[in-house]
Amino acid sequence: MSALRVVVVEDHALTRMGLCATLAAADIEVVGEAGDGPTGRDLIMRERPDVAIVDIGLPGIDGIELTEELRAMKSTVHIVILTMVDEEPDVLAALAAGADAYCLKSGDPERLVEAIRVAADGGAYFDPRIAHIVLRQFTTVPGERIESPLSPRETEILRLIAEGVGNAEIAERLVVSLGTVKSHIRDTLIKLSAADRTQAAVIALRRGFI
Repeated sequence: MSALRVVVVEDHALTRMGLCATLAAADIEVVGEAGDGPTGRDLIMRERPDVAIVDIGLPGIDGIELTEELRAMKSTVHIVILTMVDEEPDVLAALAAGADAYCLKSGDPERLVEAIRVAADGGAYFDPRIAHIVLRQFTTVPGERIESPLSPRETEILRLIAEGVGNAEIAERLVVSLGTVKSHIRDTLIKLSAADRTQAAVIALRRGFI
């Protein structure tokens, strides 16, 4: 299987270096780098990568505007917004612009790699610390509620995920082992045909399971 091709659009050179090192360690190919919005846009349209990592605070054209422009140009690139900002207006603006994932720079590198792989596969990924903001935008459509395939414990865990609670804290709150929590989440992903815990919570909320 060929490596994922990624473009990094980030205005801080040291941050770009760190991102490239993280991606290289995960066997993800960086095919281009840019330090501002207009250059990033041209690079993405020229290289046509699988995924573009886009900083929200870019000079020239910010990350939200860049995402909007790429969508207007019918680019099929999957966009991962990367930022220090976890404010609701910025998260919702990224979602509305057409971003596939939203990661915080203060998160673990593994989380970014996961977001890239999920986005490249056509899924949506949002850092657990801001997932609750996204989930609040989804409401159950009247008349479409169906019987939940989830157990009471799986439902309880998904509610906590929707609130942005991490696995370790979920285990502590429910007084169970971390392995038990991960096992329930794994079973939940299978039942909902979800790619990750955040997508599972979105699906469950939209269907009225939580």
